[in-house]
Amino acid sequence: MTHTIQPNNPEATPAPDATDIPAAPAPAGAPSSSALPAALKRRVPKYSDLAPLMQFKKPEFSRAARLQRASTIWELRDIAKRRTPKAPFDYTDGAAEEEITLRRARQAFLDIEFRPGILRNVSSIDLSTDILGKPSRLPVGIAPTGFTRMMQSEGEYAGSQAAEAAGIPYTLSTMGTASIEDVAQAAPNGRNWFQLYLWTDRDRSLELIERAAKAGNDTLMVTVDTAVAGARLRDVRNGMTIPPALTLKTVLDASYRPAWWFNFLTHEPLTFASLSRYTGTVADLINSMFDPTLTFGDLDWLRETWRGKLVVKGIQTVEDARKVVDHGADGVVLSNHGGRQLDRAPIPFHLLPEVRQALTADNSDAAIMLDTGIMSGADIVAALALGADFTLIGRAYLYGLMAGGRAGVDRTLQILEKDMARTMALLGVSRISELTPDHVRLLPR
Repeated sequence: MTHTIQPNNPEATPAPDATDIPAAPAPAGAPSSSALPAALKRRVPKYSDLAPLMQFKKPEFSRAARLQRASTIWELRDIAKRRTPKAPFDYTDGAAEEEITLRRARQAFLDIEFRPGILRNVSSIDLSTDILGKPSRLPVGIAPTGFTRMMQSEGEYAGSQAAEAAGIPYTLSTMGTASIEDVAQAAPNGRNWFQLYLWTDRDRSLELIERAAKAGNDTLMVTVDTAVAGARLRDVRNGMTIPPALTLKTVLDASYRPAWWFNFLTHEPLTFASLSRYTGTVADLINSMFDPTLTFGDLDWLRETWRGKLVVKGIQTVEDARKVVDHGADGVVLSNHGGRQLDRAPIPFHLLPEVRQALTADNSDAAIMLDTGIMSGADIVAALALGADFTLIGRAYLYGLMAGGRAGVDRTLQILEKDMARTMALLGVSRISELTPDHVRLLPR
């Protein structure tokens, strides 16, 4: 046995060998080290064990990589906010007055409980549906949005082409920044719809209707919740104008987002589907266009004039849903204009079951569509379960557009499609027709 002597101290007491020290007793019931499985015994790792773990991926900063990393619409919104000047971003993101309606619309989708079925064969999920007499590969279309090339230079061209590729409808707004004819040419095989604001000048409205029909649009969507412009306070605070004005404030904002300004200044100036060039605030433009004298008689005139499918957008009561169908509408869009008109307006998702019940009682086959507040595929599935035939997205698509142009819109639709397929599989349904109100419960607040 060998003893260790402390250096420089000949009188030091020899230290006992490690073998002389009794081992601490193992906790009661613990296995001895000899009884441990090999996988639980500590050892020095070998390089061959570490090598497979040391795979350092080269960072990617391309637009495609950035978009692919976004897994939700909210993450696309974050990218959009970083890349877009404040005024156009807020025009998209904001709502009227205190924005209570928009918050409530989004909260409505959060206040649900899904009720899944189990032991169903969901190996294949079919998201296709029929809307207004034609097939759609997904139960969602792109809603009409104004001034779209202001958000990102590809604007309506990106939206219509992404919709065409996805096999879903695209709706061009009267206040869009691409003409009816140019959108039809950009997406010749797409299903293009046109959204109409009825003006005081009926001849101008008739001209738009004729152009839409000639360009192959099969559906006319008339918006009826804009007697006057809503108080969109973000736009007021930002001094939002059409086109954006180069003030000291916007120039400073541009210094953080040079790509947006470069694209804006090096492409054709903003023009509109139905207007001559206009300069002024958004509210002034709206108030100069919209007709506050509209009645159901004007809807009768539209029904006589337009030979395709007619949809009325902006329905916020059961009574009005029934009335517009009685006046010839083929479908209704339950919508409060994304919360951008009347604050504290009814929430479309809450209204949906009542409208479905009323139109069913009337033996009506009018399509029920819904927008406002949709930010995920699960939101869409919930709307379909509660009685919607179809849904429309506005902000969700624009967030993708601002985040990455056409590729960003494609990513929006990919995220929603994946969300919908996963939600339906977890609910135990393989096709939209299997969704029922029993799959969703509205939680009390």
